[in-house]
Amino acid sequence: MREIPIRELEIDAELIAEYLSRRLRQYVFEHAGKSGGVVGLSGGLDSTVTAYIAARALGPERVRCLILPTSVTPEEDLMDALTVVKELSIPESNYRIIDVDHVVEEISARADVADRVVRGNIAARVRMVFLHAVAASTDSLVIGTSDKSELTIGYFTKYGDAGVDVMPIADLYKTQVRQLGMYLGIPERVLTKPPSPRLWRDHLAVDEIGMSYELLDSILYLRFDMWMDSERVAEELGVDASLVERVERMVRSSQHKRMMPEVFRIGFRSHGSDWRYPREWQPVSR
Repeated sequence: MREIPIRELEIDAELIAEYLSRRLRQYVFEHAGKSGGVVGLSGGLDSTVTAYIAARALGPERVRCLILPTSVTPEEDLMDALTVVKELSIPESNYRIIDVDHVVEEISARADVADRVVRGNIAARVRMVFLHAVAASTDSLVIGTSDKSELTIGYFTKYGDAGVDVMPIADLYKTQVRQLGMYLGIPERVLTKPPSPRLWRDHLAVDEIGMSYELLDSILYLRFDMWMDSERVAEELGVDASLVERVERMVRSSQHKRMMPEVFRIGFRSHGSDWRYPREWQPVSR
């Protein structure tokens, strides 16, 4: 039985911080030809680490942070988000607090929605509307804050928190993002608070996922990075095989969320799963 989280999840945080900063700088300025980036700052681990990387990559004067609370957002999250913008020396003109609750309520009422999960997804998509509006008006890209753990199991809102232009930390599992956060020196309270999308009151990720991120990341790495079968993963980690199979079902059932919409092919070459082109063409001249 292995120690959890497994040792393979340990990272060279200094090297990764430098790589992500360099790649984000290149992607925003050279390949996209934009002037800066916009980050939705929640006061949580992922968005804080993303903001720190963005400030290193682009300079704090070229990063805009939107804090987008609803009625279920705890006061401590607002305070933590404001601490982050101050720690990063983000100019006052570059960050705003916009309460999106009235927009969520209006959409929910008009769509006759009462279910808390659906309302939570509406909130995530409303936030993305604000982020893209600011990005479009400031010649910027929306910088995503999703990590590999949540993307892999589909623990995100389609066209909500995943509806971004670039995802700098999306190949890092949650436990690795925490390691990176420790290296970057993010606030201790942000580093240690329980992860939560805050889509409804008392919403905690570990309750919804049903296991710790340390265990989840270990399962995901062995199953999908190392391609061990479920039984072998269970044996390696000393857990019941049904737990590994449950994680695998989450990955399989959420595949559509990680792909562009399927195009039913009629012509010779369609913009669907068989379309291939370079993600980055010639760098955009500014």
